[in-house]
Amino acid sequence: MYVLEEEKMELLLFEKWSMLDVEVSDMGLQKYVNLKPILFPHSSGRHSSQRFKKIEVNIVERFVNKLMRPGNNTGKKTMVMNALEAAFQLIDLKIGQNPIQVLVNAVENAAPREETTRVSYGGVANHQAVDVAPLRRVDLALRFLTEGIRGSTFSTVKPFAEVIADELIAASRNDTSSAGVRKKQELERIAYAAR
Repeated sequence: MYVLEEEKMELLLFEKWSMLDVEVSDMGLQKYVNLKPILFPHSSGRHSSQRFKKIEVNIVERFVNKLMRPGNNTGKKTMVMNALEAAFQLIDLKIGQNPIQVLVNAVENAAPREETTRVSYGGVANHQAVDVAPLRRVDLALRFLTEGIRGSTFSTVKPFAEVIADELIAASRNDTSSAGVRKKQELERIAYAAR
């Protein structure tokens, strides 16, 4: 559906939510969180042939793609997109905010700033704290959020969409009940100890 606004055509995600008012507050992630307006989060894998092309994929589609693998939802993109649309409706009803902004805030809060790497000198391996590249921060945040969602679906009778909504709301509030935020804090704590 197209909405005429100030003589411009605007694409609404799932024909409901606008991406024009969504902003990324973390300056390090602004270039790597793509908020180009789309109608439906499906680009048919056009980004997979080139390195770093995933920067051009919308953040909602990247989230859907991460939710699909591995396990029960592998390859079931339509099912995952329907669940995400239902989750976005739940977010809109529960907290009254744009669900895309909630997703972006969750990614910002689950993105670690520091992690450890293995450095070996003469056969002795030590862990060294290093800064995380911005693209890797987004990748790790999406991974932590989706792993938390997948882990939560096995221990509850709640529908998949409700589990997605609860995880995104908790992560957007930087609440430790979110598995993504907990994983980020654990990673940064280990890195702080390895300084």
